[in-house]
Amino acid sequence: MHHPAPETVPFFSQWETPDMTLAVLADGADVALRRDPLWRGSGADTLDEYAVWAANICGMACLKMILAARGEIVPTIELARRCTRYGGYVVNAADHSIKGLIYAPFVTFVKQEFGIEAEVMTNVATADIPAMLTRSRFFIASVSSSIRWPEREPPSKGGHLVLVTAASDRLFRFHNPSGHNEATQAHAVLAPSDFDRFFANRGIAVSI
Repeated sequence: MHHPAPETVPFFSQWETPDMTLAVLADGADVALRRDPLWRGSGADTLDEYAVWAANICGMACLKMILAARGEIVPTIELARRCTRYGGYVVNAADHSIKGLIYAPFVTFVKQEFGIEAEVMTNVATADIPAMLTRSRFFIASVSSSIRWPEREPPSKGGHLVLVTAASDRLFRFHNPSGHNEATQAHAVLAPSDFDRFFANRGIAVSI
């Protein structure tokens, strides 16, 4: 099977304007994302829909990158709507809170809609990831969103998803949908020991 080289996998942020991460952190997603001039590119029907969803779609940004690697471009919030129909997100109408990404329904969603094989992985040691990527093309890894600041200690592990495109015993390369600058967005690189500090030992292995 031909695998696209890691350096050819396109990067997409979970915000339509990729450099909005610091504004989101400073002002909150609901306020900051209403200033995103490119919001319509998300596939959202309204600015409200974009502001509610964009902070929750790191997983859909990862999927958008996977699809783009094989030549398909699908907006993130269109993907989120479709994934929600499978139970991949649960929306609480009362307070507009969103639960997800829920892994098992996501696996069904990508198989049914795109013919992509994916598998929920739990109890994954960081050291297992290089071997996993010899069998699967990508690993969507659950990490702390503070992975964008590798010099800091994360408050917890998990809660955010990044797309691991290559891994060896020396180097992990990944796309981070909420990186705050070029170095922490596309082709971010960490030593395995640093990646491990943020990694929640679970994720989704994806073959295309």
